[in-house]
Amino acid sequence: MNIEDIVGLSPVIPVLTLNDVAHAVPVARALLAGGLRVLEITLRTSVAIQCIASIRAALPAAVIGVGALTRPADFATAGQAGAQFGVSPGLTPELAAAARGARFPLLPGVMTPTDIIAARHAGYHTLKFFPAAAAGGAPMLGSLGALFPDVVFCPTGGITVANAADYLALTNVVSVAGSWIAPPDMIRAGNWEGIEALAREAATLKT
Repeated sequence: MNIEDIVGLSPVIPVLTLNDVAHAVPVARALLAGGLRVLEITLRTSVAIQCIASIRAALPAAVIGVGALTRPADFATAGQAGAQFGVSPGLTPELAAAARGARFPLLPGVMTPTDIIAARHAGYHTLKFFPAAAAGGAPMLGSLGALFPDVVFCPTGGITVANAADYLALTNVVSVAGSWIAPPDMIRAGNWEGIEALAREAATLKT
């Protein structure tokens, strides 16, 4: 699948920062049960790669992305773990070159019109808008739609259950990403039923 197909599979992509490998499969299973099959695992912890590999082995229905890829070497590491897509906060020539040699498609991040022009020149038309809330939120994305009708976005950064629907109502937004669906306190407590309920609610945000 290309990156637009992947990010379009679910209206909300949970962003997970996992500190314990034992939590990886249960939280992913809860999100899948709630109707969200596309997940992003961040590289912020020492066990992130192990978590990706565990989920891929246990839950083949899940589509696992890795973020945030900030160095060319990150692509090889993520690919070895079985990542099915990558997410970066921005796009440099070095990252674009690494992405061309990767086993998976990339969702590159942009914030300004200049960023979008550069990403589009590199061949990308499905982009992460980051940090969404700080960069102008849904009104900014609405304005960008008029300038770039051939580009679609997955905004992330400051997305919550309270504002997700505002983004998803825009014609140039295919999905949003956020961490509210699997809060760290719920993960630590093993509250898989609660996470499944949040996922089920999120899955209905765009019909």
